[in-house]
Amino acid sequence: MSTKLVAIHMPNKNSTLGVKFSVIFCAFLALSVLVGWAPLTLLWLYLALSTVTFINYALDKSAAKHGRRRTPESQLHLLSLIGGWPGAAIAQSILRHKSVKKEFQVMFGVTVIMNCAVLGWLMFSETGTHFISTVVGG
Repeated sequence: MSTKLVAIHMPNKNSTLGVKFSVIFCAFLALSVLVGWAPLTLLWLYLALSTVTFINYALDKSAAKHGRRRTPESQLHLLSLIGGWPGAAIAQSILRHKSVKKEFQVMFGVTVIMNCAVLGWLMFSETGTHFISTVVGG
């Protein structure tokens, strides 16, 4: 079995928007932890899910280049929906994978909006804060 690394490209100007938004989001989440709006566990979950999602994009890119079995798009979207979207945005930019396919990008945008909406509810509503403190602590 041959192991080949996925090429990493320097992002162009048009592909850096997702990276910038991801960095701003993670900075906001870190600040939210510092001021007590969110538990530290939540930040670690986003970082872990983003790492797993980035790896899934890299594996799918490699599979596409070498004619191997691909990762289903639904799996990539599910990872984004549950909190891995910052890693997905970075992977799309750096790996240039799934960054042009219009239908994929539309659904990816929907997963980002849905995830951010749920996070906003969790952090800023009484019911959400009670739920998050019960589930992940804080």
